[in-house]
Amino acid sequence: MITIYHNPRCRKSREGLQILENSGKEFEVRKYLEDVPTIEELRQILKYLNIPAEKLVRKNESIWKEEYKNKELSEEEIINAMLLHPKLIERPIVIKDNEAVIGRPPENIEQLIS
Repeated sequence: MITIYHNPRCRKSREGLQILENSGKEFEVRKYLEDVPTIEELRQILKYLNIPAEKLVRKNESIWKEEYKNKELSEEEIINAMLLHPKLIERPIVIKDNEAVIGRPPENIEQLIS
């Protein structure tokens, strides 16, 4: 099964969704701002991506700049920040089986699903 963690207001996320729609493959859309991942799901996503939590954070978001920037944060503190403020989570994320990619650039999604 393919899942896209999607924010409809984000152009890159919409591009990622279009790639999946054009692929003809079955997939599930997870609007993560409304249906926030659990801590276990977010840890699993990070494991599939094989990156530390900090690499999944959108550092240009005002909430990051105002509350977290230039602070020494543990992995758990960063994960908790993303759960508390899901718009900090980079998007789109596409998961297929036990692999995941961030759809920036969108070609990452094409490689994952091909």
